[in-house]
Amino acid sequence: MTDDEILLGLALTVVLATGSQILAHKIRVPALIILLPVGFAAGAVTDVIHPDKLLGPDFSGLVSLSVAVILYDAGLGLDLRKFVHHTRGVVVRLLVYGVLLTALVVTAVAPAMFGMELAVAAMLGVILVVSGPTVVGPLLDFVRPSDKVRRILIWEGTLTDPIGGILGALTFHAVVSSSHVAIGRGYQLGQFLLSLAVGLGGGIVGIALLWFCLRVLRLGETLGTLAQLAVVIGIAAGCDIVRDDTGLIAAIVAGLAVANMPAFDMPARRPFFETLVQLIIGLLFISISSTVTPASVVPVLLPALGLIAILVLVIRPLVAFGATARTDLSRGERAFVAWMDPRGIVAASTASAFSAGLVEQGVAGATKILPVTFLVIVGTVLLYALTAAPVAGRLGVVKAAGTRVLLVGAAPWVIDLGGALRSAGLDVLVWAGLDEERERVRESGLDLAKGDLLATAVNPGARLEGVTAVVLATDDDDFNALATIVMQDNVDGPVYRVGPPHDSHGVVTPYTGESILFGRSMVRHVIAERFARGARFMVLPAAEPPPADHDTLFVVRADHRLDPVTEHRGNAPRPGDALVLLGPAPARATGSPGPATPE
Repeated sequence: MTDDEILLGLALTVVLATGSQILAHKIRVPALIILLPVGFAAGAVTDVIHPDKLLGPDFSGLVSLSVAVILYDAGLGLDLRKFVHHTRGVVVRLLVYGVLLTALVVTAVAPAMFGMELAVAAMLGVILVVSGPTVVGPLLDFVRPSDKVRRILIWEGTLTDPIGGILGALTFHAVVSSSHVAIGRGYQLGQFLLSLAVGLGGGIVGIALLWFCLRVLRLGETLGTLAQLAVVIGIAAGCDIVRDDTGLIAAIVAGLAVANMPAFDMPARRPFFETLVQLIIGLLFISISSTVTPASVVPVLLPALGLIAILVLVIRPLVAFGATARTDLSRGERAFVAWMDPRGIVAASTASAFSAGLVEQGVAGATKILPVTFLVIVGTVLLYALTAAPVAGRLGVVKAAGTRVLLVGAAPWVIDLGGALRSAGLDVLVWAGLDEERERVRESGLDLAKGDLLATAVNPGARLEGVTAVVLATDDDDFNALATIVMQDNVDGPVYRVGPPHDSHGVVTPYTGESILFGRSMVRHVIAERFARGARFMVLPAAEPPPADHDTLFVVRADHRLDPVTEHRGNAPRPGDALVLLGPAPARATGSPGPATPE
């Protein structure tokens, strides 16, 4: 290829990867549904984005390091405190049963279905054991199943990737070293344990290096992000040099440690790192799918559909129901776990790398591995994307409609507001830092949040499970402004703050104007003073006209969705809605201010 063709190919790959993800976001589908056919079509139309021609033999190494970065980011999102006994047991059984049954069944049926040798079928079997958080996560975000189900599937998808990568490397070496693969040889277990030890050792080295960079050197957000990237790539490359694909284990171990060990000082937000991971995912899928040609897909299309049916309708239900037996999961939750096992980036990357190696070694049938894997990825992702939401609704595992509001702050007016929201049918949780404030929340009858809840909410990659809206209403306006910025990516819903005084001289408050509640006339100190003079919150059906001198603060929709009145928008009530109002202060206060029962 000429220099101009290489430049065009690189630019086109980036543009297609980015454009596909933007389109997927706009039409609310997993990005994989757009990336794979776009890459496939681009590869069929032009040769300039073909990775083997752009990068040559270096492509497989770049894929391995890129997947390590993706898994490190996935590890940052895993909270070990939520990996409790039942979740841990289900995930471990899903991994063991899923890996063994998938590999064995695919190895048994692939020779007859695709006309490939047993050795090649074994390679395909271990490639297809993986799932992946980059596919499962977006699907679950769209479906919104129960927290228990979400945790199980995210943990399974994240942990199965390095296991599949190592098994793929071991099988690959067994295939190329002998024309006949002895899958059951005892040395394979020893080789697996050796790879596991190398990966764990690399992870420990990575943890030490990250601790030095993030804790000792105390690098800021930009340099801290660059340091993480350098460490992850360095340890992954070092481990892969010693043992193939052990860098995946090192990366995920390092991510778990950074996210869960109190010794680390992670930057509160990591937009650059998240953006980089999204770009890597897009580039990999476009590049890998461009190597699949229509001529290679057509001969295996019908058998691949049969293999998808076996994976979806036979193997996964057997694995899931066996792994979830005698657990606290409901029948619907067990069934949904059985209906969620898409393949993702690690399956694509390992198929690309190992099939190319087997083709170079002259192994018969190796050319079929990548197109079959491509079709399995497309088929499973498309099937689950189209059916996950209705299946979850049918099984009753979707989170109940409504809003769980987290009120941060426990001033008397905040407690009264919480009572009004609860009387409107919402689930209300209150966080308070001081002992007297926490006692005030208990006396009001509202649910008191755990003391470490805010620490969880600002932890990078952590999700504040169950909370669908946050209202920051402490007496520290700078804290409210900063927490709004930090928490907005970790909450499954909007984060709002009560407005500061107009003459605020805070460090941050005057310069962060988004998501301010109630407009400029109803700032924090105005509400507090009005409440102190006797004003109270009340709930009124939207069909009734609000009393004079009452201000509308929230609209509670008929489906219990909370729509606040913010600085930039009002919310017109509809039939069946309710209004949360703040009444006028009486001419004389009738008693000392304090929590009151909302009308």
